[in-house]
Amino acid sequence: MTTTQFWGDYAQTKPSPRETNAAGERTWFNWTQYPEHGPDEEILRRQGFGMPERALELGCGSGRNIAHLATRGVTSVGLDLSDVQISRARVKWGDVERLHFVHTEATEFLRRAEDRFDAVFSIFGGLWFTDPAVLLPLVHERLNAGGVLAFSHAPAIEGCYGPQGAYKGAFAGDPPILRRWAYTPQMWTGILLNYGFMDVSAVVLSAPHAGDLGTLLVRAVRI
Repeated sequence: MTTTQFWGDYAQTKPSPRETNAAGERTWFNWTQYPEHGPDEEILRRQGFGMPERALELGCGSGRNIAHLATRGVTSVGLDLSDVQISRARVKWGDVERLHFVHTEATEFLRRAEDRFDAVFSIFGGLWFTDPAVLLPLVHERLNAGGVLAFSHAPAIEGCYGPQGAYKGAFAGDPPILRRWAYTPQMWTGILLNYGFMDVSAVVLSAPHAGDLGTLLVRAVRI
């Protein structure tokens, strides 16, 4: 099974997202796995420039986060490897202006892209599932000066760092392989500095309830 097929199957089994948040809003921005917990889109604000004019999400899923930016006047592009997710997102957010969805893989899109962006972000998406040695130079090239790269995903398991691989499902036939890259906040800081990013902030946000898994949140700037 290919990676594309895996994410398509995953989308078919994933529960439908909520229609509104606790405040009754149709769109909202959430970096963590916990509803209405943690910072919002202000993480993408550029010092001296304000909110981005153009933003790109790597692994947009249902499209809610990138749609939220579009409703705030940001020209927004969401990518996803799942054709199921992209089809659903196009239907759900078809009435939102300045919003485009593309069914493609992140590195493929970045290699052929001509546009530049003021913010590139990933929420449990492409930055977790792509080799940073391949992805980060491409992101750096597509960001404008002062542009923000930000991403979140689950923290690394202690002692298990670098590329991670696992078979999904039964260990027979042609099982899908899921690859992820896991690093501590300190490791991510060094990696991002090595690829030309500056002003790096990398932390693990606490969960709303003590003892629950936190969320890694990383932010860096292209100078």
